[in-house]
Order: sequence, then structure tokens, then C-alpha cells
Amino acid sequence: MTLDFSDDELERYSRHILLPQVGAIGQARLKNASVLVIGAGGLGAPLSQQLAASGIGRIGLMDHDILELSNLQRQVLYGTKDIGRLKVEAAADHLSDINPLITVNTHAVRATADTLNDVVPEYDLVCDGTDNFETRLAVSDACVRHGKTLVSGAVQGFAGQLAVFRPQHGGPCYRCLFPEAAETEAATCGQSGVLGAATGVMGSLMAVEVMREIMELEGREDTRLMMWDALAGTLRSFPLARDPACPVHPSTQSDQHA
Repeated sequence: MTLDFSDDELERYSRHILLPQVGAIGQARLKNASVLVIGAGGLGAPLSQQLAASGIGRIGLMDHDILELSNLQRQVLYGTKDIGRLKVEAAADHLSDINPLITVNTHAVRATADTLNDVVPEYDLVCDGTDNFETRLAVSDACVRHGKTLVSGAVQGFAGQLAVFRPQHGGPCYRCLFPEAAETEAATCGQSGVLGAATGVMGSLMAVEVMREIMELEGREDTRLMMWDALAGTLRSFPLARDPACPVHPSTQSDQHA
């Protein structure tokens, strides 16, 4: 890993490099990392902004949606002039303006088992900011198959949750946390509403977790579910463990076929 930085990079990332926990080595790890953001909406917009500004070398954006007026209440990466554009295309323009030193790749496709199998292996780490259980399970399953760390976030109303899954290191996956999620009818923000600022908070928290993973900062090893309630002003976390009955982990599959 090279520690060579241009003068522009040294000035742009100076406040990072001054941090003893980051320094030149940590910033170089960010520069050499690639992160896939699935869902360029309420969580993906602030998340990708923070990743771009921090100097993540390559960011992938996966989303097939077109920007609508109702999105602008929380998806602050975009402007009114972007209405009607593919979110990934508008996002790529704005992220490149935030930081022209990074590379932004766009994947204007729906996140399905097939498309995820094509795209997930191209990146070091995956972030899920989607708003339905079916897609979250598909993303998690792809991360298990390809041995990728998954930063998963969600917001509904005034509440948010966040977890980092490392199945390749023996940790749980999203399906371990919500084994019945496929049968659950959960309302999306379009059905039940969402506080715009809450998505900004959770998206930024997801970005912090991404950077902790890439820079290998102390204290990231345990898998925990973080739950934030904006109305109550509380933040709680709970430890998570792999479900031995989860069907997607290789060891579980081997046991079932023994």
C-alpha cells in the first residue's frame, strides 16, 4: 500500500490525517478501498456524500429508481433540477463535484440475486440502504456467498437501526437477525412516512462504520445491532450472534447435507 499523496490530497484530507487513529496509513486505506452502496435514496444519499468526502477511492452506486419531487425532503444529495433523472446518474455527478479525486461507478439495475452476483464481487465492502426486506435479504445472501462485510441501515418514521455483518469471519448475517423477514409485511417510508433528518443521521452513522472497517479501527469486531429513537432521544445497542439454523451459511448448508 502506497502512502504517496498529491498536494491536493494532503490538503483535502488534512483533518483526517491529523487524527492519530487515522493518519497517513488510514487515509491510504480509504483511498485504496472500494465500497458498493445499494440504494441511492434516504440512506444512500448522505452515506455516499460522506464516503466521497472522506476519500473512498471507488464508490459504486446501485439503484434503478428515477428521482421524484417527494424524494427531496430527505435525499439531500440531489436538487430540484435532478427530478426525472436516474438517481445513480445524478448522484455520480454530485459526488464527483464533492470530490473529483475519486471514481464513481453506476449500476442502474434493480438489486436481485443475479445482478448482485455480478456486482458485489467487484467491491471490498457493501452498504445496504434499501427499504424492503426482500432486497435486504438478497443483499445479505450475496454478501455471504462472496465473503463481503455488509453495513446495513434502515429508517422508519423517527427510528433507525444499524448493524455491521461479517459472515466471512464467522459472524451473523441479516437473515440471522430477521429469519422471518421474507414473510413480514413492512411499510416503506412512502407508506408510513419518515423524518428526513433521521435518514441523514443514520446514513452518516453508516459511513462511520464503513470507515471503521476499512481503517481497521479498534472496537469494530463485535457484531451489534444499534437502535436509535429520535423521538425519545435514545441510542441502544445489542450483541448479535450467528443463528445455527440460518440456511445460507456454508457450515449450515454442509450440516444439512451431511
